[in-house]
Amino acid sequence: MTLLAEDLLLVLLDDESGKAIVDGSQLPRVLAGAVLLELALAGTVTPALEGAVVRKGRLVVRPDPAPADPVLADATRRLADAKPMKPASAIEKLAKGLQDTLLERIADRGWVREDRGRILGLFPTRRWPAVDESHERNVRAELRAALVDGLTPSPRTAALVSMLSAVSAAPKIFPDADKRAVKRRAEEIAEGEWAGAAVRQAVEAVNAAMIAAVTAGAVAASSG
Repeated sequence: MTLLAEDLLLVLLDDESGKAIVDGSQLPRVLAGAVLLELALAGTVTPALEGAVVRKGRLVVRPDPAPADPVLADATRRLADAKPMKPASAIEKLAKGLQDTLLERIADRGWVREDRGRILGLFPTRRWPAVDESHERNVRAELRAALVDGLTPSPRTAALVSMLSAVSAAPKIFPDADKRAVKRRAEEIAEGEWAGAAVRQAVEAVNAAMIAAVTAGAVAASSG
């Protein structure tokens, strides 16, 4: 089973150029948001409620049992070892080093390859063009069914859509479709009840934090 963050990364990389289709400040944050969302869906992290020992709105982490996947296990450990924090702060914490880890994982799976180069012969660059698109095709097919054809998505696909919606990337995934319609449909799915009442609060907190994080990152990048 792949992580939400891995599937997200695959669809956010252009297959030919190997470059991300979203801003460089957004990509690590949305990947971290996907990891946090996966932990929320599994019940590993939940926002504290009124009257809890942890201040309301901060994350309660349940480190035992640890997730089997090493990326999720590391994220759980990092959150559990820190003071309780809001989802936006958790995303910033989890973003550090995550993008490179996930790129190496999807390369190890044989889905992309690493191409190294230099700009003007000086500045090193890395691109990740597609090699084996079979898994990505399946992910895109499920996304198209939900975003373009209007079918009801599975909870996993809906979670993926919510991350794409947070960085306004859904229309970029399907350039042949009506961009406004895809954007509206992505927002509709992101705000829907696909997660179920038990974890809806956690999902809403992560989605709101994700939007805030990528907005803050974009502002910081433009002023830098």
